[in-house]
This record gives sequence, structure tokens and C-alpha cells, in this order.
Amino acid sequence: MDRFRDPDELARLLGDDLAGPGALYRRLATALASAAGAGLLVAGDRLPSERDLARALHVSRATVVAAYDELRGRGLVESRQGSGTRIAAPADREPAAVTRRLQRGLSTAAVRRFDTAAEGLISMRYALEPGDPRIASALAAVVEDDLPTLLEEVGYAPRGLPSLRAAIADHHTSCGLPTSPDQVLVTTGTHQAIALVTQLLLERGSTVAVESPSWPGCFDTFSALGARLVGVPMDDDGLRADRLGEVLATEQVAALFVMPTFHNPTGALMSAVRRRDVARVAGEHDVPVVEDLAYSTTLTHAGPVPPPLAAFATAGARVLTLGSLSKALWAGLRIGWIRAGADEIEQLGHLKANADMGTPLIDQAVAARLVPELATLGADRTAVALEHLEHASGLLRTHLPDWSWQDPAGGTALWIRLPGYDASGFARVALRHGVEVTPGRETDPTGAWDDHLRLPFTFEPAVMTEAVRRLAAAADELARRSGS
Repeated sequence: MDRFRDPDELARLLGDDLAGPGALYRRLATALASAAGAGLLVAGDRLPSERDLARALHVSRATVVAAYDELRGRGLVESRQGSGTRIAAPADREPAAVTRRLQRGLSTAAVRRFDTAAEGLISMRYALEPGDPRIASALAAVVEDDLPTLLEEVGYAPRGLPSLRAAIADHHTSCGLPTSPDQVLVTTGTHQAIALVTQLLLERGSTVAVESPSWPGCFDTFSALGARLVGVPMDDDGLRADRLGEVLATEQVAALFVMPTFHNPTGALMSAVRRRDVARVAGEHDVPVVEDLAYSTTLTHAGPVPPPLAAFATAGARVLTLGSLSKALWAGLRIGWIRAGADEIEQLGHLKANADMGTPLIDQAVAARLVPELATLGADRTAVALEHLEHASGLLRTHLPDWSWQDPAGGTALWIRLPGYDASGFARVALRHGVEVTPGRETDPTGAWDDHLRLPFTFEPAVMTEAVRRLAAAADELARRSGS
């Protein structure tokens, strides 16, 4: 098995395990041993040469030599003439195939961070913000007015609390997509919505078309089912309908995944004309469309936003629209939803019941009070987002003047082009300086866009100031190492 002959893949797998105190070679040895213990590296996996891994990690060759020596002394690797260095001792029982695919997913390290963040690390993998204080007011109202009635219910509502489904239907209707409550399924966040839609639409080995670049988290969900991903190019107006047509004409695509409103990571806003074209092309090829609107209320955009792509679908076309409160209000309020045809919602309801029997009712009751206020909430958060964007842009222009980007139409991050060095290498150096970023290659099925990185701007000014200081120090180190 030679999966990790690619040193960049192994470097990505190790993630932030190299961060922290102590000698660098011991941290590297510990990270490799931990990966083997977790089943991410298994007996027979061939490790890169010392020189290649040193290049990928931006460390000295002596560091890797010392790490491999330590692992050999512990009996965890073995080296043979002509065969290189391989993982030697079998780990405990290997996880199931789906688990292995998830463990190797692009977002694995970032998810792990929520439980085991290194002290002092500034993780910019996610644009997380404090919860909106109006959540507390809504919760108090639920406890005062709704809880006695809720407690009389059985407690299971796989399709969602009726009042919340009605509120979500009204929200979509007000956005130009007429919707009835029987077209809505409540989920525990967007992530579960994507997982349920994946189960509905895909089979093992299916091909999914995604924007290039796109959100790495969805890649993990699709890949866990064994799906194959194919990227479709974008321009400033969003997904290119002409290139989508070319892909759908040559590939047997089971579903198209798009983010038309404040795309992650570029922040682009797909125009109404483009939405109509994309919906038409997908309908002509009978390909279901999954549109993720999770960022639709995280605005830095002052103009009107077109209706959801589903509003432009031709008769008989399948468009499933996903929404969420996680970005609009708080990641801790795990409320998402799927808007689709009533028949599809019925099927998704069976899948949802099998997954968890329903999202917690008290959370849904809180959400039911907040969804009708999304327009006002979004406008309030826009003002704060614009302040944070201006602050971050000023810092970057001052400390990293050779980085370039376009101000996003909306969303929470900058899509930055780096000047002549690859983002994956930079990310590994930045991690040693105590800041974590998402390199562009993680946003594309082919590993393209590695001259870009995604950088959220939503952090409080003091945190953003320190993060940019560390990024600038990492860029200086990378320049010194490359001799420029």
C-alpha cells in the first residue's frame, strides 16, 4: 500500500498535530505515531522519503531523519533497502471502510479541533461567531409560553415542529420561492441536511458535480458514500452554465451541488440570469440540484438578492434547497432544513427518523420564533460584518501587501491569492506560528487552487490583529526558507 508516498497528502493528514511545544522532530514522531494508532496509517503504508517529507512540511531534512529514527526505535516503522520506510506494527482492528474515508476527510482535523484545540492556536478554518443575544430572548419566551404545551407532545417529530416548518415555508415564500409546510423538513444543521440528501440521491460510486472551488465539508459527506467528485469552473457571476453543460454531457452525474448565494469560499453571488441558466441546463439533463443557502443571511452585500435557484427550475426539475440558522444566528443553534417536493420530503422524513427521530423540540421552538425575523437579524449582522471586513482588509494590506483578493459579495471569508508560493506549504508554516487556515487545494476535487487560501474575517478585532501578525511572520519565514 503506497497511499502516502505523496508527501503533501501525509502533511495534510498530520494537520495541526505538529503544533505545540517541544522539539520539532519529537512532535513529528508523535504525530506519525498518533496517526498510526488512530488507524489513519496502517501496517504497510509507505512513508515519503526524508527529503520529500521535509519539503512538504517546510522543515529541515534532519528533523524528519530524527523523527523516523525515533519511530524505528519504538518499533513503529521499519526501513528496508529499496523499499523505503513503512508502518511496521499493525494497529488495533481497522475501522470500517466508511469510517476510514471519514477519518481521511478534508475537514477531519478541523472537526477534531472543537474538542482538542491546541493552546494558543487561532483556528481560521471556520468563521465562528458568538451567538446572537436575541436567542436568549426567544428561549425565555419559549420557556414562558411554549414549554407546557411542548411537554404534552410525544417528543418525536421527524419532519420537524409544525410551527417551525410553517415559519420556514413563509420565509422561502417571502424570498420569491412559494413554499408550503409539507415541502419542508427540519434537520439538525446543514451538515445533516447534506447527509440526508446524499442518502436520497446518491448510490455508491455515483458522480457529483460541484463548483470549483467549493466547500470541503460536503466533499467528506459525498466521499463517505464512495462518490466521485467532478469540478465545474466558476466566474465572478457564479457557476458557469456553459461548462456545466459540457460536464453533464460527458459525465453520468447523479447530482449537482451549488452555493448560489454568497458562495463558500469565494463569496460570489450568482445572478438571477445565471440561476435560470443553471437550472435549465440541469433540468435538460435530468440532474437533481442541491442548493446550499447556509450563507444567505450572512451579508456584506447591500443590494437585492435573487430568489433561490429552485424558483427558476423548469417543470419537473428537481431542486432541493438547504438552509440553516448556524451562520445567521449561532453555530450552537443546530437548526437546518431542506425544502423540496412533498414526495421527496416524505422520503427524507423516513431517513431523518432513522437517523435521530427528530431534532430537539425546544431548539425548534426557539428557531420558530427567530425565523420570521431573519431579514432584520441579517441586516443587523451586516453592519458588524462590514466593520470586520474593513478591519481585516486594512490589516492585510498593511502587513501582507502582496496578497490579493476581491471583496466578497457576501459571506464570512476572503478568497486570497498568494504571491508565488503554494497555500498548502504556507498553511503548514502558519500552523507552527499558531494560526490555522484552509489552503485552496482542499476546496477542489483535483487539488487545484493551491495558490489561494480561505481566510475568515469575522473574528473580533484583537484576534484578527494577532492572526494577521502570525500570518505575516509565517510568510516571512517561508520567504527566508525559499531564499527569496
